[in-house]
Amino acid sequence: MELTVTDVPEAGRYEVRDGDRVLGLAAYRREDDRVVFTHTEVDPDAEGGGVGSTLVSGALDDVRARGARVVPLCSFVRGYIERHPDYADLVEPPS
Repeated sequence: MELTVTDVPEAGRYEVRDGDRVLGLAAYRREDDRVVFTHTEVDPDAEGGGVGSTLVSGALDDVRARGARVVPLCSFVRGYIERHPDYADLVEPPS
């Protein structure tokens, strides 16, 4: 499996793909310089193989490259950041 993560802004989501097959998505909305992650899902047939982690790390790397901040409303994204504190600097502090 060769996974790629792509931002699909017109759909408001990042997708993780194996070739042409979408294995998962991380839905978001943009608010100024923030990316608010609202929901993540992975194809049940692809669970347990690191697809979700690849998706979230790719999305967070893209957010970092754009100089944006993250609001992790999605529990999967929030949990990933808690387990990988090198992404904690991206989280928008509560106001």
